[in-house]
Amino acid sequence: MGIKGLQGFVARVCPDACRTVDLREMAEKHRIDHPDFPPVIVVDAMSCVRYWYTPDSWVCGGQWREYLAILEDFIKAFMAAGIKLVFYFDGVVEEKKRDEWIKRRLQNNKEIARIFQFIKTHRKQPGRGMFIVPSALPTFTRFALKSLGQKTVCTLQEADFEVAAYGLQHNCIGILGQDSDYIIYNTCPYFSIEKLRLDRLVTVMYSREDLCHALGLSLTHLPLFACLLGNDVVPESLLEGFWHKCLVTSPHKNNSYNRRTNIILAVANYISKVPCSYSSLKHLKEMLPLGSDKTLLYRGVESYLLPGQQSPWIPPNLTNCKTFSLQEQTAMCQDKEILQLAKEQHIQSENYTIFNILSNGETECSNSLEDECDTEIPGQALIYRPARQHIYSVLLESGKGGANPLVKEWFVYFGNPLQQPELIQPVQPSIPGGTPNLKTLWFAKGPDVEKQRYSTFLACFHLQDGMEELQALEAPVAAFCCLLAYLMMQVSSLSLEDLNAFVAVILCLKGKSAAQLAGLQLAQVDSRAVHLGAVFVRGLTTLLMANSACGFPFRMDDLMPWEVFDGKLFQEKYQQSHRGCSLEELLEGNESLYAPFHNLKSFISKACMAKKRTIQSRPRGNGFITGTQQREFNPRFQQAHRSSFVPPYHNQMRGFLWRNPQPQGKK
Repeated sequence: MGIKGLQGFVARVCPDACRTVDLREMAEKHRIDHPDFPPVIVVDAMSCVRYWYTPDSWVCGGQWREYLAILEDFIKAFMAAGIKLVFYFDGVVEEKKRDEWIKRRLQNNKEIARIFQFIKTHRKQPGRGMFIVPSALPTFTRFALKSLGQKTVCTLQEADFEVAAYGLQHNCIGILGQDSDYIIYNTCPYFSIEKLRLDRLVTVMYSREDLCHALGLSLTHLPLFACLLGNDVVPESLLEGFWHKCLVTSPHKNNSYNRRTNIILAVANYISKVPCSYSSLKHLKEMLPLGSDKTLLYRGVESYLLPGQQSPWIPPNLTNCKTFSLQEQTAMCQDKEILQLAKEQHIQSENYTIFNILSNGETECSNSLEDECDTEIPGQALIYRPARQHIYSVLLESGKGGANPLVKEWFVYFGNPLQQPELIQPVQPSIPGGTPNLKTLWFAKGPDVEKQRYSTFLACFHLQDGMEELQALEAPVAAFCCLLAYLMMQVSSLSLEDLNAFVAVILCLKGKSAAQLAGLQLAQVDSRAVHLGAVFVRGLTTLLMANSACGFPFRMDDLMPWEVFDGKLFQEKYQQSHRGCSLEELLEGNESLYAPFHNLKSFISKACMAKKRTIQSRPRGNGFITGTQQREFNPRFQQAHRSSFVPPYHNQMRGFLWRNPQPQGKK
């Protein structure tokens, strides 16, 4: 997560360390120097997503088709220059960084509250200054890049370490990202995504050597320098006394600089005079406050040592070779074959979050764009918890003799202070004959097992009785129906108008290009629709988790948001539905969609009725659009707006978006 203020410091105070570079020229030079190895840039994708997401609309739930097109253009620009990209994503939040993760999540909560306040006041999206990435953007970016044929790696430890190690070991021409830790690691050059001009493939390279020259340091000083400025291992709160001592003795103090800049200069001046030795570090750690962990500086310096590297600050016998074996010894799942497959799929970005559950029984979910003032819609973390409990049961095979393991959840929602993880009990899904074991779901072959995978997946969402009807649909539509039916069952405040809006989105989205969706203009933005968009997209990640656990009854590509959802389109359909427009307007005059519209609603309503849930009409009118008369309902489409919706007959799914009847194979 970097060193606070360091990158800005380098740009302001050490401009010689910021060089504008042409990546095409660097690639050409690499080809001449290393004719047998194509030029590769390793990308810290987590620090790039906010720069990749450039569609105008970001609050409505995500402009997924536009975003996919942007990623495709990004890849093409590098391919045209003969540069191969390797993308790395954080696959875990390490224990040492949990406190920082929590701090950021609580800060994001405040930012999200301000965004909703703005939307309610101004009825539009805030400016880019308040930008927050759409919910689950990093997750779906990973699958998007994979679907575009890119090498995509999900890490087993903090991504910056694995990125720096890959760059060094594979002689990459550089790292592309936005994290000042890459100035500290002794690895290949570090390029800025923020400064990248994609049309010319020009960006800024931050030079460690030039920074060291400006500060009177050597490269071996940099890890200690980072620790004494405060990083993810050594908290700033422990360093105030040390900084004060450095500032008092520093010859560089400059009143035109801010305090942080003066601290950076003073710390550099102090350690430039300290001999690079183990005994020096012993002396330095005595300067930390009484009662603080005296191993922090060792651990902090060591966190920057890549495989094969040593440091004069740490005796060789203390250097901890980072391995993953410890986690495997203490794994929740003791079946080595299952754990190994889950690990391989995790690294290759093929599954979602289940390896962390199988290995250490822990999972987390970051902030979503949810309105904490809307008490009618529970937090998405709570809406999808019953489904997750079934998924945990499938994964950990609970209830089959022995103790039921608990899963630690760090899920952000209003009212959760995140002081400790919530301990969640797995709950067996209702499957006749019991839940199949993981060995069967993951390794067995044949039509019977494919049916078991599908039915186990549906059981996680309480929809096992709808299997025949869902299998008659195209896979993305079946997954969409599964999620929407579950959502309507779980959230009693969702109305017939909400259901109409969601169903209209998947029908009208079909055939729309990224450019058409980009051109869609919204007169106003409704805050409740913003909230529902985020809840729906988080639901898609729950489908990914269930699909991974159940042995992939669906292709992961069929569960992606660009197949079933668009934020602006949902806003439009939501507002149309709640002001009582005709079905003709809702479905954009396309009569061929009327029957599918009723059929999908029929399936979802029937699934809800089986759980004693009747979906009521509850139009919110124009909400904020004043002075506009509600339209007269077209009597031909009156059924879409009845006060409660009863499916007209039993099996309406046949003939809608028909797909080949063969069962969905393993991924």
